Amino acid sequence: MVAKEKPKNEGAKMLDAMFAKRGYLLPYHRMLAASDHKLLATYDALYTRLTLDERILTSVEKETVWIALIATTREKLAIFHFERAAAAGMSNSAISDALAIAAACESFNALFFGHTAFTKWVPESLALKRYVRIFEAARGRTLPATAEIAAAVCHAGLRNADGMRIHLQRAFASGATHGQMAEALSYVLLHRGGPTMVEAVACWEKTAKELAIPGPY
Repeated sequence: MVAKEKPKNEGAKMLDAMFAKRGYLLPYHRMLAASDHKLLATYDALYTRLTLDERILTSVEKETVWIALIATTREKLAIFHFERAAAAGMSNSAISDALAIAAACESFNALFFGHTAFTKWVPESLALKRYVRIFEAARGRTLPATAEIAAAVCHAGLRNADGMRIHLQRAFASGATHGQMAEALSYVLLHRGGPTMVEAVACWEKTAKELAIPGPY
């Protein structure tokens, strides 16, 4: 006599559905499934809308932003974004360009330090000129607006308002739209949390007023 399989509870059913949709499960998914499956369902709905649903950014634009943000924040567990990038048609060269955008953003702090500490020899105009030169070389074949959006998100993820300000202005000058920027910045909420998102939107609001660019709302 074959024993009947025990019916799955709601948490287990949620995990099955999430795995089918994402192709992976994380430890905290299992914890929430065991402790509060309704919270897991709510979180999964948020995650799905934030990063799986097609909103405004194309798949290539979306994964370019994600890869740059992942590199900036040194998140080793996010390999699935590289898989999604490849599935969207990004070559290894394009993926490397997205990583290079993050690397270029990190050069900002050294140049900003040089300008603030040694202003006599490195005025702001010269520091900014060199930063932009590094950034332009790093983005490779990434479209200008996409690269600028990704850079704004990288600086947002690091809570670097000065760097974010530069790329907000350059992004809109390159043809980025409010919707594209808003979607890209929403990834910060998922990846870096509410407090970082608060600072990012505040920076955008302040920059919009000062530089006459589109604001967050």
